[in-house]
Amino acid sequence: MTSTEPLRVLVWGENRHEQVEPKVAKIYPHGMHATIRAGIEENLGERASVNTVTLDDPEHGLTEDVLQNTDVLVWWGHAAHAEVEDHVVERVHRHVLAGMGLVVLHSGHWSKIFGKLMGTSCTLRWRSEADREIVWTVDPTHPIAQGVPHPFIIPEQEMYGEFFDIPAPDELIFLSTFSGGEGVRSGCTFKRGFGKIFFFSPGDQDYPVYHHPDVRRVIANGVEWARTLRPERTDPVLLRYETGDFRTGHGYQGAIPG
Repeated sequence: MTSTEPLRVLVWGENRHEQVEPKVAKIYPHGMHATIRAGIEENLGERASVNTVTLDDPEHGLTEDVLQNTDVLVWWGHAAHAEVEDHVVERVHRHVLAGMGLVVLHSGHWSKIFGKLMGTSCTLRWRSEADREIVWTVDPTHPIAQGVPHPFIIPEQEMYGEFFDIPAPDELIFLSTFSGGEGVRSGCTFKRGFGKIFFFSPGDQDYPVYHHPDVRRVIANGVEWARTLRPERTDPVLLRYETGDFRTGHGYQGAIPG
């Protein structure tokens, strides 16, 4: 894998609100996942090859072969987190630790995979009242912030506020404030194993947030950042080395039997 090869992106969408709520279907007639995909393609062009899968696909669209051929997985879920099978979550978790990038959007903070990677409840304060969100860049040098206005405004959005129960981020890139005075860490990164994770909070299904050009730019930047270049995707393992041997370790997992 080299940086000259197209970035292989997979957008995972729950695709439930669009099927049963006319308001959401009007905003996202082809599904939120399709709109997110279009935003990535719009910004990355030929630098990325983008596909989509949904919750109702076999294995939720996340088979071993699909994940092995995915550089970055983008995740949006909300109403059906509990329907994601645990064995699929374990599979995704293993691939992230082995080097697959993960971009988690909005209510994906409560997804099984994000919670497993964070090790916390990932709960937060929220209010859905077509609030105004101002997204402030707090790390303008970060690759994910490039080309993004400071600040930019989302006219209608669900309020997310602190306390947001996540581990201290490796990097805080965006902070959002709302008309009620609340603030939230809205764009932050983490590393788990060999994998890179970007969480970005804007994007409730009731509002056309994923049509917003600056939101689309942030997601595309996050996808590019989350790519990990490794010759092969392997799990981190503990290696035992003999004295004087710097290159040939003996791999094993788990505690050594007593």
